[in-house]
Amino acid sequence: MTGSGQFISVQPDELKFQFELEKQSYSDLKVTNNTEHHVAFKVKTTSPKKYFVRPNTGVIHPWDSCVIRVTLQAQTEYPPDMQCKDKFLLQSTIVASDADVDELPQDTFNKDSGRTIQECKLRVVYLSPQAALGNPDDRSFDNNSMRSSSSFDDIPGLQHLKDERDTAMRQTRQLQQELEMLKRRSRRKSDPGFSFTFALFVGLIGLMVGFLLNLSLSSPSTE
Repeated sequence: MTGSGQFISVQPDELKFQFELEKQSYSDLKVTNNTEHHVAFKVKTTSPKKYFVRPNTGVIHPWDSCVIRVTLQAQTEYPPDMQCKDKFLLQSTIVASDADVDELPQDTFNKDSGRTIQECKLRVVYLSPQAALGNPDDRSFDNNSMRSSSSFDDIPGLQHLKDERDTAMRQTRQLQQELEMLKRRSRRKSDPGFSFTFALFVGLIGLMVGFLLNLSLSSPSTE
């Protein structure tokens, strides 16, 4: 905030705080001396117990600037409608070049002292945490898209093919186990004719199961 003849300019022109329960929040102000003189400033607020201001008083050299940090103390409840009525007042006046902030007269910012006192009023804005999370409609769209995508696995035709595939795989593993067991038995009985015949029979069944498996997996869903 600046204007013609103003001792100082302040940016931004309002104090914005990210408001969350039980958490501190801060807002920085950049104060610039627009003159060739030394300028003293003092920060006042309508709610001094809620805010911590550092520095709350200072002296800025000609054409120099400083940063004031205002900290909002942790609050236990939300304000109505997230509206804040707190106000800040930044006073400024020209002082001697050798002025020290710790030795400023008590009436430095008193209008009755004869000094020219300029004032800058700043309002307070509370921002809710949701304000930084983006558009809620976009999040709903993303969630709906994810649900629609995940429900693809629930299409009846696909589920049926999966069931057939799992059954064919179990049957194939079972036949392989029985084949190995019969091979071991045939070796003990020394009956190569029986072993070869049964192995051929089991092999044909395995080929049929494999053919059905490939057919079921390659069939497109008509659902």
